[in-house]
Amino acid sequence: MLWACILLPQLALDSVLRARDDPDTPLVLLSGPAQRRVLQAVNLPARALGLRAGQSLSTAQALAREFVCVEHDPAAVEQLQQLLAAWAYRFSGQVSLHYPRALLLEVQSTLGLFGPWPAFEARLRAELTDLGLRHRIVLASNPVAARMLANAHDGLAASCAQTTRQALLQMPIDRVGLPADAAKAFERMGLRRLDQVLALPRDTLARRFAAGVQLHLDRLFGLRPMALACYLPADRFDARLELNFDVESHQALLFPLRRLIADLAAFLASRDGGVQRFILHLEHAAGLPDTEVAVGLLAAEREAGRLFELARGRLEQLQIVAPVRNLRLCAEDLPAFVPQPGELFNARPQQQQNWEQLRERLRARLGDEAVQGVQAVADHRPECAWRSANTTKALASSPGPLRPGWLLAEPQALPLHGLRLLAGPERVESGWWDGADVRRDYYRIETASGQRGWAYRRIGEDGPLWLQGWFA
Repeated sequence: MLWACILLPQLALDSVLRARDDPDTPLVLLSGPAQRRVLQAVNLPARALGLRAGQSLSTAQALAREFVCVEHDPAAVEQLQQLLAAWAYRFSGQVSLHYPRALLLEVQSTLGLFGPWPAFEARLRAELTDLGLRHRIVLASNPVAARMLANAHDGLAASCAQTTRQALLQMPIDRVGLPADAAKAFERMGLRRLDQVLALPRDTLARRFAAGVQLHLDRLFGLRPMALACYLPADRFDARLELNFDVESHQALLFPLRRLIADLAAFLASRDGGVQRFILHLEHAAGLPDTEVAVGLLAAEREAGRLFELARGRLEQLQIVAPVRNLRLCAEDLPAFVPQPGELFNARPQQQQNWEQLRERLRARLGDEAVQGVQAVADHRPECAWRSANTTKALASSPGPLRPGWLLAEPQALPLHGLRLLAGPERVESGWWDGADVRRDYYRIETASGQRGWAYRRIGEDGPLWLQGWFA
């Protein structure tokens, strides 16, 4: 088997930076008790000011003043790691979160689907970059080796047990996951690399060190398997971004909204499903109730750009009554997703938009009631043969007499001069049961200018023709 390890060395910092649209602003994560605040992580602009992880907040403020402080939130980091597991699940049926800040994927069984490892790795890196996460990726013959090699390598591909062993033997002894006291004991003995430790007799190691040391070494080289708990995708999506400042405009909400939608799309791809309804919660300051923005679709969708446009259209119609402090997205209606068929030789697919996409964009921009469908009614009277309905499914065509595509609101009298009768009469007698009885003979006509219409004359009358509609 082949295992890939995706190490996320700055997951806590990235969980904050990915929700902000000011990457050049110096930012630090704070942790520790109130009497001794400590910098847990710093971004590159903050590092340029001389700030370092592990410094006290008072020391950092003595060095620089222009930096943003954000409280470290372990719950947000755990939520992001669960999202990443859902993202990775689309690439492998065996995904493990056994190690913190790391994903383990069994990839040998999916190489035939996603291509050779270099192409597979490039795809993983591209999608992780789009998610706003720094990473290292290593391939090895067992999961423990993949995780430990990621401590010192990025891009290493040890595709067999022998290559994995050779790479492990050159690893520093303090980077292979041994207990801290055992690693220090080896260093005091003058052993700096793993190959020097393995040169010692096995029974000597067993006498001088705890059994866990030898067990870890055996697992590292694949001599003993390690049971891993595999990730199972959740049945709902619930993500929340803390904005850390009051937002009073729609424009300032678009960046965090786009990030939440991207996370939702990654979650849906892992389930190979779609979403038909989700709710945006605008959480206000001062304990005010949340403002909910429901986004409903007539068919399941999962493409991030399309979902963002729909959510943006709903959001822009909203009047923000109070400053927004946090943004939350919940989705529970997650049906199966069936992609729309496309043309194989479509020259310009990016310039075309199918009816389903246009329908959803119009509903998001204009409102649900502004986009109505047409429903057929079993009635021979043209003005009564259809009605609007809260559906946008196209009216199915049925075999029968030809009917115009455009009916006038009220019939108009037509002068007989210049008209040419193309077909007819077609008699329609109906409506006696509801008091709107009609008795008409219909004709297909053509005007002197070439327009084709549908007109009638009342049965028993010699008056003018009445235009009912036009043919396309």
